[in-house]
Amino acid sequence: MTAPAHPRELRDRIARGEWTTPTAGILDDYQQANLVVIPDSAAADFREYCAANPDVCPLLATTEPGDPLLTYDECTVDLRTALPRYRVWHNGVLVAEPTDILDHWQDDAVAFALGCSHTFDAPLRRIGVPVPRSAPPVYVTDRATTPAGMFAGPLAVSMRPVPGPLVAAAVELTTRYPTGHGAPVQIGNAAELGIADLGVPDFGVYAGVPDGCVPVFWACGVTPQMALPDLGLDYAITHFAGHMLVLDTLLDETRTTS
Repeated sequence: MTAPAHPRELRDRIARGEWTTPTAGILDDYQQANLVVIPDSAAADFREYCAANPDVCPLLATTEPGDPLLTYDECTVDLRTALPRYRVWHNGVLVAEPTDILDHWQDDAVAFALGCSHTFDAPLRRIGVPVPRSAPPVYVTDRATTPAGMFAGPLAVSMRPVPGPLVAAAVELTTRYPTGHGAPVQIGNAAELGIADLGVPDFGVYAGVPDGCVPVFWACGVTPQMALPDLGLDYAITHFAGHMLVLDTLLDETRTTS
């Protein structure tokens, strides 16, 4: 499948059903985002949850109740058809993993676009970190996020192997990308996160840690999905892991100065 030249082309192909695979490894000089859609009655609590956990849930943009159009940096997208795959819950039960949510959108739905660690994959490659062009493995940890309102749950992390001599540079670089979750939460010791076996991720595929590399863990946008099933909401919608919203903002526009 030929890679799209611009996020707009990708979103058009997604809307036509021509692209249903992960967004990792393509257009990774552009801002990628996670998605959470919940009823308006829960939206204020989720905003508080994002504010209490800014590294885990870097909030990029929200929608008005019932409006499926989201705008970020003058890029406006229809969230019902802009992601390759979604997850849909009804009353805490996962009921579908569709390629669009045209039939699932609700009149009181409020959507949140959250920053994603794919945002810094290309810069990591440019300093010599061999980031695979595939979705990284994701693990649910034993660390708790900061509760807010009805929202609480464990931290999820993504893992990328980093050559030992480049770990310090990778930390410094990713710290400058707050919309990509910023600095790692743990370096080298999965057990400190309650991860018993790196080879068994909760999402994605584990491709190993090459000799001379160190497993480095960043906060992951799958984290809010850990809180949703137990809330008893009439419905909730998120991205499917690795299948992100790709926006038109170039990466260097999101980087903070060191």
